[in-house]
Amino acid sequence: MLEISKKTNLLEQSMYKYSLQDVAEPNLYRDLYSYDDIPKVAFNHRRVPMSMPKEIWITDTSLRDGQQSVEPYTVDQIVQLYKYMSKLGGPFGIIRQTEFFVYSKKDREALLKCQELGLKFPEITTWIRANKEDFKLVRDLGIRETGILVSCSDYHIFKKLKMTRRQALDTYLAAVSEAFEAGVMPRCHLEDITRADFYGFVVPFVNELMNMSKEAGIPVRIRACDTMGYGVPYSEVALPRSVPGIIYGLQHYSDVPSEMLEWHGHNDFYKSVANASTAWLYGASAVNCSLLGIGERTGNIPLEAMVMEYASLRGSFDGMDPTVITEIAEFFKKDMGYTIPPMTPFVGRNFNVTRAGIHADGLLKDEEIYNIFNTDKILNRPVSVLLGKASGLAGIAYWINQNYNLKGDNTVDKRSELVIKLKEWIDKEYEDGRQTTLSNDELEEKIAELSNGKLGG
Repeated sequence: MLEISKKTNLLEQSMYKYSLQDVAEPNLYRDLYSYDDIPKVAFNHRRVPMSMPKEIWITDTSLRDGQQSVEPYTVDQIVQLYKYMSKLGGPFGIIRQTEFFVYSKKDREALLKCQELGLKFPEITTWIRANKEDFKLVRDLGIRETGILVSCSDYHIFKKLKMTRRQALDTYLAAVSEAFEAGVMPRCHLEDITRADFYGFVVPFVNELMNMSKEAGIPVRIRACDTMGYGVPYSEVALPRSVPGIIYGLQHYSDVPSEMLEWHGHNDFYKSVANASTAWLYGASAVNCSLLGIGERTGNIPLEAMVMEYASLRGSFDGMDPTVITEIAEFFKKDMGYTIPPMTPFVGRNFNVTRAGIHADGLLKDEEIYNIFNTDKILNRPVSVLLGKASGLAGIAYWINQNYNLKGDNTVDKRSELVIKLKEWIDKEYEDGRQTTLSNDELEEKIAELSNGKLGG
């Protein structure tokens, strides 16, 4: 049978409807996941088309998945992070939603205080156990949407839940039915999708969800969860590891609209950002992230990374304020006591800092030579250097000009007497056995001495 596709507007063969394959033994994809070896990437040379949605956005799980991996946040910290996300996301809500726990008194207090702020974005959603009491709790809190766990790989269905695929599917559908009865929109977290039998379980299950959604008149959001970070962004990769294949399949065979499709990834194999961008490119409107990438094991998709990816793909921040990323990083460090690894892009202490003398010489001539973009303008983080054994005259001159905000005729260069004298002192420090970089306080004290108080005095 031929019909016009609503997605491509082309005449296409009507889609084969996949049925649940209720197997007796779990499919653990042992050829890919042998456990005693690194997971393998298999190719089948099948390509699917890119299909970026008209609108893309970011959702946040800092207060749910992120908070599970660190010391619990206080109510005041949660409220402040919520404010930061609203400011960062801008008036058009590019950071569209964030999810909360609701189980403890503290969780509910934080949620209510954030509601009282009256901010349009990010929309407050929740994550709950799939039972009537929790759905009622969400409804009574005035929450429109909640996440529920619907694990979809045989690792979870057979090994953790001790169910068959049919039993798992029926259990999940019953939970969604209860959400509908409570008048709550369910967001189904398809846990471990990159180890799931895509056509034998995932597609038939999501088809049932879409049918129930139409009958109830309530949308269902599908969150494809790369729980273990096994997804890969390459073209022509075979399922279940193919991010393009998963997104395409959910749209093409289960009719999930882009605005109801969300990607949630982890960084176990350093692919979380690339996979999230790929999900956008192939049809998912939303990518689910965490501030600073904080989350289970190696972490979630860093939210700040996807802010930059958004601007790169769209050519604009569309109202987002990226300088807030620096404010968030400072809040985590100073108010929450969180140690950010110094080499972390955009937020780490050293991300736009150089120690090498030859790089500093380039910065002194034109910072664009060695800085990734105008970090001062975009992130309120001016490029800087650390002074140490390898800094050289150019690095010292650059550091002085930046630290004392010297402009125009007041700047020093690598031929300045002050710079030469300071280098002689630095060289002596390292000749005497010093191993660490020099602190700002040490440098400022020595500069005050060498300049007779004209600088730093």
